[in-house]
Amino acid sequence: MTESDPKLQTRADYRHSLPIPVRLADVDIYQHVNNVVYYSYFDTLVNDYMIRFGGLDMVNDPVIGLVVETACRFHQSINFPETVEACLRIAKIGTSSVRHEIGLFRDGQRHPAATGHFVHVFVERGVQKPVPIPPRIRAALEKLLVP
Repeated sequence: MTESDPKLQTRADYRHSLPIPVRLADVDIYQHVNNVVYYSYFDTLVNDYMIRFGGLDMVNDPVIGLVVETACRFHQSINFPETVEACLRIAKIGTSSVRHEIGLFRDGQRHPAATGHFVHVFVERGVQKPVPIPPRIRAALEKLLVP
């Protein structure tokens, strides 16, 4: 994990990326992507990765990940029509939790427009008691772990 100022990070500081088109509906009256939409991009990136590479079945899996902490730092505005390159790395994996770190990059920009994180705690569906991260999801997350 890089110790530098988050706004000076580059795409190379992350291990996975997903292009996300900015929709016209994402833009607010101030003519830029509304702050709550950034969290939607974070959620899309993280869950897309866990579904495609970790085999997460959001409807049927007996173990689910609940977001217990989020943060976002805004460095530049994102606008329509752009495609955001959402980049992901894993900073820490515990027995039942994981910290995802995210950078959102604008087209052609070297440094992120926003940086942030999600912390997921994996719980038994319906009971919501922490349980170990399922092995297939853990294996996928470990591929993105940064030292």
